[in-house]
Amino acid sequence: MLRSPIFILLLLFFIYSCDNISKNKKNPKTEKTKNSNSIFARALLDKAEDFNSKQVFDSAYYYYNRSKINYELEKDSSKIAFNLIQMATMQQVLSDYMGSEKNLIEALPFIQKGSLYESAAYNLLGISSKELSNYEDAIYYYDKAKTSTTDTIAQIILINNKANIYIDQKKYTKSIQLLEPLLQLKILESNEIRKAKIVDNLGFSYFKENQIQKGLPMMLEALSIRKKNNDFYGIIGSNLHLAEYYQKKQPQIANEYALNAYHTSRKIHNIDSRLKSLSFLITTNFDEKSNQLAVDFIALNDSIIKVRNNAKNQFVKIKFDTDKNRAENLSLIAQKAESDLHLEREKNQKYLSYFGISLLLIGIFFIVTYFRNRNKRIQIEATYNTETRISKKLHDELANDVFQTMAFAETQDLVLPNNKETLLNNLDTIYSRTRNISKENSTIESGIHFIPNLKEMMSGYNSYTTTILINELESINWSSIENTKKITVYRVIQELLVNMKKHSKSSLVVLSFKINKNIIYFDYTDNGIGANFEKINIKNGLHNVENRILAIKGTITFDTKSEKGFKVKITFPI
Repeated sequence: MLRSPIFILLLLFFIYSCDNISKNKKNPKTEKTKNSNSIFARALLDKAEDFNSKQVFDSAYYYYNRSKINYELEKDSSKIAFNLIQMATMQQVLSDYMGSEKNLIEALPFIQKGSLYESAAYNLLGISSKELSNYEDAIYYYDKAKTSTTDTIAQIILINNKANIYIDQKKYTKSIQLLEPLLQLKILESNEIRKAKIVDNLGFSYFKENQIQKGLPMMLEALSIRKKNNDFYGIIGSNLHLAEYYQKKQPQIANEYALNAYHTSRKIHNIDSRLKSLSFLITTNFDEKSNQLAVDFIALNDSIIKVRNNAKNQFVKIKFDTDKNRAENLSLIAQKAESDLHLEREKNQKYLSYFGISLLLIGIFFIVTYFRNRNKRIQIEATYNTETRISKKLHDELANDVFQTMAFAETQDLVLPNNKETLLNNLDTIYSRTRNISKENSTIESGIHFIPNLKEMMSGYNSYTTTILINELESINWSSIENTKKITVYRVIQELLVNMKKHSKSSLVVLSFKINKNIIYFDYTDNGIGANFEKINIKNGLHNVENRILAIKGTITFDTKSEKGFKVKITFPI
């Protein structure tokens, strides 16, 4: 599809003019209230418009970009969008479709819904996508543009653009379905140039669908309308369509139409249509001039590629340099602001540091006090429990034995050898129990004799009815563990074995130790009757075990089921 870039420029100029008129109507004193940056941004935009009207696109692009940056400081969304759309339009004129697409996508967040800018931006995105052969994207953008405007002529233009996509894709049935209803619109009667576009595209689609009787008259009618209105871009398109129609039927006539397109292209300095005309003439081997045409085509093609690449590079360089300058300016502004606020910041930091230090010291004081009180509470509770346990043992075990021994000595004749032997045995039992109670509550060796003492303590609970197994005790380097934790382990095991001896009726006890990633795992398992937590003495004993483990930041889990033994899982960090 051949399209005039002047149409796009005029459309955007109309949008820009309307925008300024409406704003001036709303506030006649706007110019007086603008700050210097806003005035500067407007001056840059006017300069860009002047260069654009003279088709000095590199200078126009430079000033549009600078104007956009200044309007960003003003947060003027409509002007930001206008500048970006104008930049994208110039890029399309010079075939920089990827750069155009990038600027249009950047413009979308600044465009108000339902505005003329929205429809124009989506239409331009459709054009870029089509020229980049992204046909599905082009159709999507044309549909978005159509829903963004209520203007009938604009909608006709967008439908025609969409039909051109289907023509490029050789989906002629779809293009016919889009174009046929447009000819029924009365509004086209007053716009012959627009009507000629519809008639020409529809006629070409009929020709491609082998409906020649419909297609040829419509293409000839479109050419006639375009000549009458001096629509040079349209004349080129009609000639190229007719050249393709006659290419196989009457090559001589086809070449005449192609030559007409070529001469018209030269007249209006349209490079793309010149290349397309030359390509057609070379393909059809146009008489003795074919070689010269091929040379012209190659030279022109190389020249336009070079010019367009230079233009693309120039656009990129302008935007890069401007962005770099903006970054430097922002850096200077930031440095100035930082310098202005330096004293205030230092003062605030000083106050904050005083406040932070005070808050930290208060926090440390409360934390230390809390842990001291907690440890003291745990120690008092442990001491009380130990004293209670010793008192109970003395009362339940030792006092009964002493009473029975005293009664025996008073009632029996100690001269008799048997009575004397019984008395000695009773005294020996009392001594052993006294020594055991002393050992249970004496100071624990946490140095090099820790492991031997621990083993000795555990073996003391072995009997002909109960077997105690110890696994992996020595796999742990106990010398690297804190003394408080070693003492806790000793007391916990002792408490568990005492509980087993009194209540579990187990025949097998397994104590397992393991270390993994600085965590010690200790498991206690027996095959007794399980623990009944309703019994006060059991509950108190296990509560002591739990408190000891929590004091060293460990975890403990009790797993007990009636008649299925008793299990305890303990972990704590090294």
